[in-house]
Amino acid sequence: MKGMFIFKSPFLLKSIFVIALFVLVFISSVSYKHTISLSESSDLLVHSYKIQIHLEKLLSYLKDAETGQRGFIISKDTLFLQPYNSGREKVNQVFNGLKTLLNENIQQQKQLDTLFHLINYRYALLEKTLEINSNPVINTKMLDKNLMKGKMVMDSIRSFISKMNDLETEHFNQNQKKYKHEISFTPLFTLMLLLFTLAIFIISYVKITTDLFMLTQSNEQLMISIESMKHAEIIGEFCISQWDLKTNKLLYSDNLYRLLGYEPQSFEPSIENYLKFVHPDDRSIVANGAEDVKINKTYPRLYRIIRKDGELRYFKSLGKYLSFNKKNKIYIGVIKDVTEYNLNTKALEEKNQELEQIIKELESFNRVASHDLQEPLRKIQTFISRISEKEAFTLSETGKEYFEKIIASAIRMRKLIDDLLLFSHTNKTDKVFAKTDCNLLLENVKQELAHTIEEKNAVIQFTQLPFLEVIPFQIQQLFANLIGNSLKYCNPDIFPIINIECIKITAKDYPIVKKDNNKIYFKISITDNGLGFDQQYAEDIFILFHRLPHKTEYPGSGIGLSICKKIVENHNGYITANGKPGIGATFTVFLPA
Repeated sequence: MKGMFIFKSPFLLKSIFVIALFVLVFISSVSYKHTISLSESSDLLVHSYKIQIHLEKLLSYLKDAETGQRGFIISKDTLFLQPYNSGREKVNQVFNGLKTLLNENIQQQKQLDTLFHLINYRYALLEKTLEINSNPVINTKMLDKNLMKGKMVMDSIRSFISKMNDLETEHFNQNQKKYKHEISFTPLFTLMLLLFTLAIFIISYVKITTDLFMLTQSNEQLMISIESMKHAEIIGEFCISQWDLKTNKLLYSDNLYRLLGYEPQSFEPSIENYLKFVHPDDRSIVANGAEDVKINKTYPRLYRIIRKDGELRYFKSLGKYLSFNKKNKIYIGVIKDVTEYNLNTKALEEKNQELEQIIKELESFNRVASHDLQEPLRKIQTFISRISEKEAFTLSETGKEYFEKIIASAIRMRKLIDDLLLFSHTNKTDKVFAKTDCNLLLENVKQELAHTIEEKNAVIQFTQLPFLEVIPFQIQQLFANLIGNSLKYCNPDIFPIINIECIKITAKDYPIVKKDNNKIYFKISITDNGLGFDQQYAEDIFILFHRLPHKTEYPGSGIGLSICKKIVENHNGYITANGKPGIGATFTVFLPA
C-alpha cells in the first residue's frame, strides 16, 4: 500500500519527468552533433565526386574539339567543326565550376591555374591548325609541326588532370573513411534513444492504466453533468459565462448564442461583441457592470437585447467569483432571458392601473347612475305620466309650458344616464380584437345617421380606410360619435361637409406618439366646417361631462368625446382635437398599424 502511494505521488511523477527530460536532451544533443558531423562528411564526399566529374568533363570536351578538328581536316566538311565551336564554351563553364569547387583548396587552385594556361595554349594551336588548313596551298611541314605541338600539350593536360584526380581521390578516400567512422555510431545512438523512449512509454503506460478507470468514471459523470446543464439552459432559457479577470478571456455557453439568435460559437466571445446586441439605451448598464465586476461589485442587472432577427428581449444577469488562488479569479455569470416574465409583469401593472382607474370611474358611475339618478328619475317620470293623464287639461298655458320643460329635462336625464351606461360599457367590455375593414364600419355609421345626414344636406367625403386589428363595435361607435358631433355642431348658414382622410405615419414624426419611436400608425383625420371651438378647450372636451360654454344650447350629455378617447385608448392609440371658432374642427385619431 505504501509503495502504491509513493508510485502515485505527484513528486515521483515530476521526478521521472525531470530525469527523462534531462536524459532526452543529452541524447538529443549528442545525436544532433553526430548528425551534423555526418552531414559534413557526406558533403565532403559529394564535393570530391563533383570535382572528379568536372575534370572528366573538361578532358572530354577537349577530346571532342580535337576530334572535330581532325574530321574537318580530312573531309573539309564544316559539320565536324560543331563540337569544336561549342566545346570552348562548355570548357569555360566547367572551368568556372572547378574554380568554385576548389575555392578553399590552395594546392588544387595552383594546379587549376596551370591547367587553364595549357588549355588556352591548346585552343590557340587548334586555331592555328585550322588557319593553316584554310590556305589554298597547305604548308604540310608547318601543319605537321603544329599538330605535334598540340599532341604534346594535350599529353600535359592529361597529366595535370590525372594528378588532380589522384589528389581528389586521396581526399575522397579520407572523407569516406571518416564517413564510415561517423556512421558507425548511428545505430548506437538510435538504439539508446529507442530504449529510453520505450522506458518512458512503459512508465507512462503503467501510470495511465492505473488512473484510467477513475478517469473514465470521472469523464462519464462530467459528460452527464455537461449534458444536463445544456438541457437545463435550453429549458430554463438561461446561459453561463466565464470571465478570467487575469487574462481578460471570456467563454460563453452554447445557449447564449441561441438566445441571441445565432448558432453556437459563431462569433468570438468578448464584451465588445456582446455590447453589439445590447439595446443602445442599456449599453451603459452592461459596460458599467463589467467594470463593477473588477472591483467586486455584483448585483442583478436588467437590460434589453436586440436579437439577430430584430426581436427585443429582456435579459437579467447575476454572477459570483471563484478564486483558485490569490492571483487567478474567475467570474461566473448567469444570464437569463426574462422577457416573458418582464412583459407579464408590465402587462399586469398596466392591467392593475387600468383596473384602478375603471374602479374609480365605476364607483363614480354607480353612485350617480345607480342611486342618485335612476331612482329620482323613475319617480319623476312616474308622476309626469300621471299628471299627463289626469291633470294636464287643468293647467294654464304657463303651467303647460313649464310642464313641457319638465318632460324635456327628464328625457335629457334619461339620455345622460344612457350615455353613462355606454361609457361604463366601453370600460368593462371584453376587448376582442379582429381583423376588420374600417370602410365597412364607416358605411354602417352612414346608414345609422342617414336621416340626420339627409335632413341637414350633409356631404361626407372619405379616402380608403385600412384593414386593422380592432374591436369592431367600438371603432364603429368612435366613427358614430365623431361624425354625429360634426353634424350636431354644424354651421346653420352652410351645408355640412365632413372630410375623412387616412395616411400611414411613423411615430417619431409626431410628438404625441413619439415615445413609441419607430412604431407605425394610421392617422385618421375627421374635419368639418362647423362651429369649431377655441383651441384652449382642446383637452377639456375629452373630460367626462365637460361641455363648451357656447354649446349648452345644443342637446347632449358631454360624454360622447370621453367615450371616443376611451375607445382609442383601448386600442393603444391617441386622439387629438384642433378647432377654430366659426371655421370648423378636426379630430385626429392615431391607431397602431
